[in-house]
Amino acid sequence: MYLITAKKKINTEVEAVTIQAPYVARNCQAGQFIILRVDENDARIPLTIADFDREAQTITIIYQIVGSSTQLLSEKTRGDLLADVVGPLGQPVNIGNPRKILGIGGGVGIAALFPQIKKYAADGASVDAILGARSKDFVILTAEIEAFSENVYYNTDDGSLGGKGYVTDTLRALGKAVHNYDHIIAIGPLPMMKAVVAMVKPYGIPVSVSLNTLMIDGTGMCGSCRVTIGGEMKFACVDGPDFDGYLVDFGECMNRHEMYSEEEHQCRIGLRGHHND
Repeated sequence: MYLITAKKKINTEVEAVTIQAPYVARNCQAGQFIILRVDENDARIPLTIADFDREAQTITIIYQIVGSSTQLLSEKTRGDLLADVVGPLGQPVNIGNPRKILGIGGGVGIAALFPQIKKYAADGASVDAILGARSKDFVILTAEIEAFSENVYYNTDDGSLGGKGYVTDTLRALGKAVHNYDHIIAIGPLPMMKAVVAMVKPYGIPVSVSLNTLMIDGTGMCGSCRVTIGGEMKFACVDGPDFDGYLVDFGECMNRHEMYSEEEHQCRIGLRGHHND
């Protein structure tokens, strides 16, 4: 069992939970994730390790309440126990030793972008960031990312923070200044990452994306997280979750992402019905 040592509600849909997980905290690196179960009968939830404290032996995860499992997790509070926390899983990020990085995060994907920005800034890289969401309240970790960045640009759908529009609008406005970056990291909804990759491709700048695919066991044995990268089958849980954006088959990823949307919808209806009993 794993103890929840802290919990914070970031906005109406996103929460942060700190968990006592000594082995994971000692061994995790930026870019890796865990799979947890709220209780022994619950589904497995893959979540990026947003931060960790080796001394306190804790990890922090940030999640959006989108399905029945995250709804159950949301009902937990400080002092409660989780059934399982497995990790660290996946490959740590490794993009060499760039001098200047542009990180682009959308929505809850900002939580996965943060540990990468923190790592490369600590390694001596100069980091800029473009963060976007539908409104100011949904642009998360602003202070944390500003602490490790030279420049941070904001975009919101309603214009409540930064420019009105999408992160790609700021990317487009940068124009030829994009050449100043050695590497671009894009993490967010699949359509956003696809659009970023298409926009920077003419510049030939390396761009990595993080694929939040369907996962079950986290070892590659179930095959549910398979993706096509450069024409070859890979498993996001063991080969990723970060990949060369130019090689990703985004169409396939988006189709697979919607495979169980109806089943998840029915689970949420059932969960609400259970609470109303």
